[in-house]
Amino acid sequence: MIFPPRCFTCGKLIGHKILDYEQRVKDKFPKIEKTDKCVVGDILDNLGIRRYCCRRMFLGHLSLVDKIENPYVDNDKRKKRN
Repeated sequence: MIFPPRCFTCGKLIGHKILDYEQRVKDKFPKIEKTDKCVVGDILDNLGIRRYCCRRMFLGHLSLVDKIENPYVDNDKRKKRN
């Protein structure tokens, strides 16, 4: 799913902060096994995301764009990738 430009509940602009958020989380947690809630909360505080409705947009987001198959790629190439 593509990250929405605005919070669904309050309408605050948050879409421009997702790249910075993802980069900071990757820097803190190179392996996504277990994340520390306090550190992720501090990252959101530093970005200026203080409302709980906006925070849920960041915490609940899953980037599925990379996992979607391209329908225009030839089937033979798709089989070689797997």
